[in-house]
Amino acid sequence: MKYFLAILTFSLLSAGIINAQEASQWRGKDRNGIYDEKGLLRVWPANGPTLLWHYDKLGDGHASAAVVAHGRIYTAGTSNGKGSVFAFSLDGKLLWSTPYGDEWTESYPGSRSTPLVNDGKIYLMSAFGKLVCLDAEKGNLVWTVDIMKDYDGRNIVWGVTENLLIDGNKLFCTAGGIKNNVIALNKNTGKLIWSSPGNGEVSAYCSPLLITLPARKLLVTHTEKSILGLDAETGKKLWSHEQVNQYAVHANTPLYSNGMLYCVSGYGCGGVMLKLSADGSKAEKLWKNTDLDSRMGGMVLLNGKIYGMGDKIKGLHCLDWNTGKEIAFDKMNNRLGSIIASDGMLYIYDESGEVALVEPTIAGFKKISGFKVPFGSAPHWAHPVIENGRLYIRHGNSLMVYDLKK
Repeated sequence: MKYFLAILTFSLLSAGIINAQEASQWRGKDRNGIYDEKGLLRVWPANGPTLLWHYDKLGDGHASAAVVAHGRIYTAGTSNGKGSVFAFSLDGKLLWSTPYGDEWTESYPGSRSTPLVNDGKIYLMSAFGKLVCLDAEKGNLVWTVDIMKDYDGRNIVWGVTENLLIDGNKLFCTAGGIKNNVIALNKNTGKLIWSSPGNGEVSAYCSPLLITLPARKLLVTHTEKSILGLDAETGKKLWSHEQVNQYAVHANTPLYSNGMLYCVSGYGCGGVMLKLSADGSKAEKLWKNTDLDSRMGGMVLLNGKIYGMGDKIKGLHCLDWNTGKEIAFDKMNNRLGSIIASDGMLYIYDESGEVALVEPTIAGFKKISGFKVPFGSAPHWAHPVIENGRLYIRHGNSLMVYDLKK
């Protein structure tokens, strides 16, 4: 009897490993690039933190790692034109890989979107607009939707790229159609909940943000020429603000804090700060700054300062959140790069493959340590991830995991 109860308990715990996990999504739980960790190294050895393990058969791709606390690691890659989702144990063992269909093979080939993990399922969109939902335990297909065929979506120059977002039972996606511009699907079935015409523009590589206000939940994203604010419950367009740049690339998830919304685009466009009304139904421009024009590396907000890597003026920029005034700048390696933060420190992963540890200061920032990743090929575009004292770096076909604990 004791043996039976022990087996039953183990089985229930094992089955609950995936279902009990919190969601793992793009750029952390609040999609703002900040990872809530403590006790991380303040200085690195010359060759960087200890490399725990690496896997070098992912294929082409720019998807980051999706790490679920106390559970598994998921990412996506492309080989021979076919995309797959990979699942690993925390010690680097490949548990399964599931193909999900055709992927991008033209300029900058490979999987674009980072898997979203929510309630025991994985969600991902291919560069051709195929939405897939997989079981997170075994990788079995649950449902699939083709936004190009089912919702008259339109593709874009480098393939649709969106890290999906879930709230409750709603899965949000920018289809980019004239009628079905932004849609909300039932995350369990893939069926349509609402469709918004938005401004009828194509998508713009943006991963949306959900803002919870007293009066409503506001969904914010970029399309070809606009920043859109939609009621997340109904899809009603509440406002839009013009944001135009070369190639219509607006790949950064907006930042929100205390009624203020910061949206930034590359190719010299820069960022605009919008003031939201209390109910989110209106947005008013407060300031614009073109010094920081991150192309696709994200931004973080720490202690009233915005940090991000520039495009036209490459390097690390620091702006005042309230005024937009540039506080500090350093060329670093004079490259594009992505940025996250954890335990009060900035982590920068640039196009040369260097990972830098940077300390924010009253005057701006100070670089403390750096190292170059040893594995992988193709552009260094995937964003770093920190979970449970580990740093996850994706470079093309390779995933590297470093120990950041003191």
